[in-house]
Amino acid sequence: MAKTKSIPSLVKDPELVKIRRGQIIRAAVDLFVEKGFHKTTTREIARESGIGIGTLYEYIQSKEDVLYLVCDFIHSDVEQKLDEEMTHGRNGRETLVNAIRYFYRVMDGMQDYVLLIYQEMKSLPGDMLRYVLAKEEEITSRFERILERGIKDGSLVLEPDSVKLMAHNIVVLGQMWAFRRWVLSRHYTLDQYIDHQTSLILQGMQG
Repeated sequence: MAKTKSIPSLVKDPELVKIRRGQIIRAAVDLFVEKGFHKTTTREIARESGIGIGTLYEYIQSKEDVLYLVCDFIHSDVEQKLDEEMTHGRNGRETLVNAIRYFYRVMDGMQDYVLLIYQEMKSLPGDMLRYVLAKEEEITSRFERILERGIKDGSLVLEPDSVKLMAHNIVVLGQMWAFRRWVLSRHYTLDQYIDHQTSLILQGMQG
């Protein structure tokens, strides 16, 4: 599991830090999506979040801190909801179908955020970038566990050394909807896309 980097705060009340950083994150996401990371100023983030620029620097030290918090928030939200979805399903196959549907719908709902992460995370310092990339791997690992469950209970047929690659395929196909929705949506609804991709993923994995 990726170890969260601690962002220093001058405020010592954890609940207040959580509330204020939540405001900062929501404001920053909208601005980063609209203007891009480099063209957005911390003063604009402060104004959009409803706090003063001086107060902003009590909770973060730099704009890179804000981008890191945004990436961490997005990944953590997806992980939490995927973990909830993994409790559903009588076997690995059913759980996989449910998880794919959920994940691809999340990619649709968060498509601007997904694009933001991939466009801007290169601006993060090395330790923050490594953390964000590790969070990407943790999302993929959840699909690995579902596939392994399906192999174990016999509902999926897949060679063990193909599990990791298949998990990455599933995640990338979900992200593809965010990256290429501009053209795919001309030919498929989201549900049609999910159904087609799920069918392709399951081909050759039927128990």
